[in-house]
Amino acid sequence: MANSRNSGKKGDTGRDSGGFIALPWSVMDSAAYAALSHPARSLLLEIARQFVRDNNGRLLASRSYLAKRGWQSAAVIHRAKNDLLEAGFIHETVKGHRPNRAGWYAVTWRALDRLPGYDEGAAASFVRGAYQNASLSPSGGLEKAVIGPSRGLEDPPPSPSRGPIKATFDASPSPSRGHHLEKPSAVPATTH
Repeated sequence: MANSRNSGKKGDTGRDSGGFIALPWSVMDSAAYAALSHPARSLLLEIARQFVRDNNGRLLASRSYLAKRGWQSAAVIHRAKNDLLEAGFIHETVKGHRPNRAGWYAVTWRALDRLPGYDEGAAASFVRGAYQNASLSPSGGLEKAVIGPSRGLEDPPPSPSRGPIKATFDASPSPSRGHHLEKPSAVPATTH
């Protein structure tokens, strides 16, 4: 029986043909997603684009793969990938290394597909929905910065200072006559 959504026609005729990215609202509405940089959000879409039925765990984020999709900066890819890993949106199943082994990743809003070739412990450490539990903290950590005088945190001395500070150079407080570039520079006296 046809429902009013597809009016008896096979498939979804309300959109362009072809595959699509199934990205749950819970991912995009999460605090971790809101904290992502724009490159990290873009990379998340590039990684999610690769998922088809049973390959969650073999998704790529290598520079060579992403270059074909318009990504040009290895540094931007690296930072965005690290942001996604730290925020729990992706999980590394195979550690990539040079010269020609790409890392494999899984998105964490789907179950990990059990595929051969994962690194030891990668499947066991996978946490579905890890982005929901990601701790968001500023780059300096959770502690407040300690503010204190330059000599440290001990109490200031109880006695007043020993008078005004004495100058350590013999410069006149009045401006010199003539152009400053025509005057010779003062050479500090050295003691032996």
